[in-house]
Amino acid sequence: MTIRRDRGVALLIVLWGCTLLAIMLGGFAALARTEGLQARYQYAQTRAHYAAEAGIMRAIEGLQSRDFASRWVADGRVYPFEFDGAKVAITIVDEDGKVDLNAASGDVLTGLFKAAGVADDKAHRLSAAVQDWRRPGDAASPNGAKKPQYEAAGLAYGPRNGPFASVEEARMVLGMDAKTWTAVAPALTIWSGRERPNSEHAQPLALAAIPGLGQAGVAAILAKRGQVDASTVAGGNGVTHTIRAEAILDDGTRSSLTSTIRLRGIRSGNQPYAVLRWREGDAE
Repeated sequence: MTIRRDRGVALLIVLWGCTLLAIMLGGFAALARTEGLQARYQYAQTRAHYAAEAGIMRAIEGLQSRDFASRWVADGRVYPFEFDGAKVAITIVDEDGKVDLNAASGDVLTGLFKAAGVADDKAHRLSAAVQDWRRPGDAASPNGAKKPQYEAAGLAYGPRNGPFASVEEARMVLGMDAKTWTAVAPALTIWSGRERPNSEHAQPLALAAIPGLGQAGVAAILAKRGQVDASTVAGGNGVTHTIRAEAILDDGTRSSLTSTIRLRGIRSGNQPYAVLRWREGDAE
């Protein structure tokens, strides 16, 4: 009787041991599968990232091509590019076709905000606030905002009283809400130094900011731009551009890069470009 009982206990121990081993093996298999999936995801993301980076480099080369007929145009058109099995879409926008936060006139700033759907009164206030942000001194302009106005709005900061250090700094301007910022951000720059956008490269929103142009003028410029030979337009490219490259793999893995670069020319021993801003993903 004792022997049978001992055998039963031993059998239970063996069964429990086998069950524990099965659970452990199942856990290890699930862990290995998860790590495998993570490795494949990271590999795909890395491939997509470097394909997008290759797109940025291809755009820089295209902008500086010695053959004007094949030189890329910085007016926002899409250039397709394939790299290592990835399909890359590249767009280039010349910064001189945007509204410069540090140089734009009040009329241009007001026109930009109106074109973005901001009501007239608010558009004038935002324009004045942008000008007061960059202007030295403590006295606010009419409808503008200096330190007292920011304090009255409950903000712990005031205007820089100097040039904008980045495009993103405009988010801090009094009255700049998230909706307005999202609308105008793609049309803003700090690198053109122009009082108004260059109509040869400007996108529709920036074109609409130019005083006196109107909807008909914007439509005419865009229509003419589509009819002009690309090599002629490319000859008018500036030196500072924002390039966006989006790479998509066959499995749907996606990566995007946006870089603002300044061309320096192709000379022996000279870096052909300088990176002014680099962003990964779609966030502004």
